[in-house]
Amino acid sequence: MGHNRGAHNEGWHLLTEGAMDQDSSSQQRRLLGAELRRLREAAGKSQQDVHEWTKVPTTSISRMEGGKRRIPVTFVKSVLPFYGVGSPQAEALERLAWESSQPGWWAEYRDAMPPWFDAYMGMESAAQEIWTYESEYVPGILQTRRYTEATLAAMPIESPSDAAERIAALRGARRQRLTGERPPILRAVLNEAVVRREVGGPAVMREQFEHLRDAADRSNITLQVLPFNAGAHPGMLGPFTALRFDEEHMNTIYLEFDGAALYLDKPMRVQRYADTFRRLTELALSEDDTISLINEAERSLDEQ
Repeated sequence: MGHNRGAHNEGWHLLTEGAMDQDSSSQQRRLLGAELRRLREAAGKSQQDVHEWTKVPTTSISRMEGGKRRIPVTFVKSVLPFYGVGSPQAEALERLAWESSQPGWWAEYRDAMPPWFDAYMGMESAAQEIWTYESEYVPGILQTRRYTEATLAAMPIESPSDAAERIAALRGARRQRLTGERPPILRAVLNEAVVRREVGGPAVMREQFEHLRDAADRSNITLQVLPFNAGAHPGMLGPFTALRFDEEHMNTIYLEFDGAALYLDKPMRVQRYADTFRRLTELALSEDDTISLINEAERSLDEQ
């Protein structure tokens, strides 16, 4: 599978270690095109209507909606008012169009990430809302530098000597977006094992716990822990991340594997994961009880 350039099926797209950079950007175009098609149909417009509005040939409109050609920001800005779409949804889609047409801010870190993660970075940077469930470690966007380095040191992979430092720097840049201008909404559910597992030693864990508490204090971040006594739960199928670009529903699901990533965008599949996440939030501890459990886990470090 490592030599595949990418695999397509209805509602999903697989990118592997062997995928080229162009496949990463095409995934962003495919997502944007599918959303523009959905908005056009919801507005009751035909491709001919769009042609008459924008003077863009219907063949080009069809290719853009199918993710088969670049979607200019000017086209997105023109059609969204025609579809009755305003801010902040319009701004997110315009940003996604911009990200899909040129290297993003994360381009300087491409030496430290596989091609399939480049596609995710483009979508994460444009997303208005991010839902993530993690069962083994703190999600990358919430990791401290030393926690990242300790996690990478345990992975059975060969990489350049400075890879851990570069990846830690990338994750630090991702964290900054959570505290920047117009930050996305982040909802994270962590399995209790994430909090109980000591990564990098007590000092690293204390620093990570402090960062989680600071993150949970922010109005755009919701942090919950799924306790062991919740029993069997739908998240046992594995971790996932859901991304939203519009006002109504999640648009794509990101699943990461060893050497590959799977992107789901068929509405029925996306809805299933969205429902799974909502169920996990119901089973998880409240935000206050989550902080209490984190504090308890930190105190246990002192008792060792």
